[in-house]
Amino acid sequence: MGDLMCGRYVLAQIEKAVREFGLERASWALAPSYNIAPSRSVPVVRLAADGVREGVMMRWGLIPFFAQGEPPKYSTFNATVERIETGPAWRGPWRRGQRCILPATAFYEWHLNADGSKQPFAIEVVDQPLFGFAGLWERSVRADGAAIESCAIITLPANERMAEIHNSKKRMPAILRAADRASWLSSSAAQAQALLVPYPGELLHAYRVSHRINSPRSDDAGLVQPLAAD
Repeated sequence: MGDLMCGRYVLAQIEKAVREFGLERASWALAPSYNIAPSRSVPVVRLAADGVREGVMMRWGLIPFFAQGEPPKYSTFNATVERIETGPAWRGPWRRGQRCILPATAFYEWHLNADGSKQPFAIEVVDQPLFGFAGLWERSVRADGAAIESCAIITLPANERMAEIHNSKKRMPAILRAADRASWLSSSAAQAQALLVPYPGELLHAYRVSHRINSPRSDDAGLVQPLAAD
């Protein structure tokens, strides 16, 4: 897990998210989860074709439109900001303005220790107890005609604080300011790109958590409890 970028996150306030993100309609079906992993169905905020802000469930791990609904062999749960305009999986949804927001209450990253072991950290956003990752979504149709909607979290070069924690890759997820959510969903590509900047390090609270997070089967509130100091 330690080599992934944003590969696990928490959403413990799903009911509050409907109000927080100003949804006009929602079809979310998710119990509070403390260990959301790629390939799961996750709550996503987007603008529908009729302009309504809606909450829908999507597969986390973007399936390109040309893949006929089949997940690719390569990893697509993170879209690097450097390639959203050119990467085969990302340039279509980026050009079509298929931007979305993935609500979260925390996320996890792994620190590479000097002895080669990896220590998981939980990261919370100090000024947004319930925040949103900037994402892209796509629709891909299987051979039998069934449509699969899926999404990816955009990642950026880490700020100084996150580079200390995620020291193997020095990346971090794109976290939107609350004031920028509407613009992210509805503005031009150039305006949206300007919002993809590292969240201020002083507004992130990070602490060590149990290695139980390494197993996707672990999912309970104890996962976000800080480890006792050595």
